[in-house]
Amino acid sequence: MQTMLLLRIISAVIVFTISASALSVEEGELAPHFNLPSIYPDKPSISLQELAGKTVYIDFWASWCAPCLISLPLYNDMYHRYKDQGLEVLAISVDNPAEEGLEFLEDTPLDFLIPSDPEGETAELFQVIGMPTSYLISPDGEVKLVHMGFRNGDMDIIEAAVKEVLEGN
Repeated sequence: MQTMLLLRIISAVIVFTISASALSVEEGELAPHFNLPSIYPDKPSISLQELAGKTVYIDFWASWCAPCLISLPLYNDMYHRYKDQGLEVLAISVDNPAEEGLEFLEDTPLDFLIPSDPEGETAELFQVIGMPTSYLISPDGEVKLVHMGFRNGDMDIIEAAVKEVLEGN
């Protein structure tokens, strides 16, 4: 319990001390393309290019990140609400080794795509500087929202942005 609290505090400090303006991938820019293996060895790799034409919510997470462990089940609920409208969720695990992410997923099954980026190459491509960091990508590949951290009330902000993109606004 104390370890979990300490991880939550450290994650919050990291997120709050880093400015979102330091991100190289910003709202209004095109999302960089990537191709990553699934965290599940028996599933195919996942490419952002293959999801062109869909609204994509990309979340970078790790099993050691307390806010990530809270947000992922909520993203699963959001995915189920909007998948029929064209929403895809990619939760990119940066756990190294990847087995640490798989251990979390054993207890918290998620229904969306989960690529694995253990070397952090895609996280580096997006210039992720805190966990979790998420990107809402429109069907034409434009970054519509960059969201760092996860706190109470964030799902309202995220879901409103998702609905707006899905409605074509």
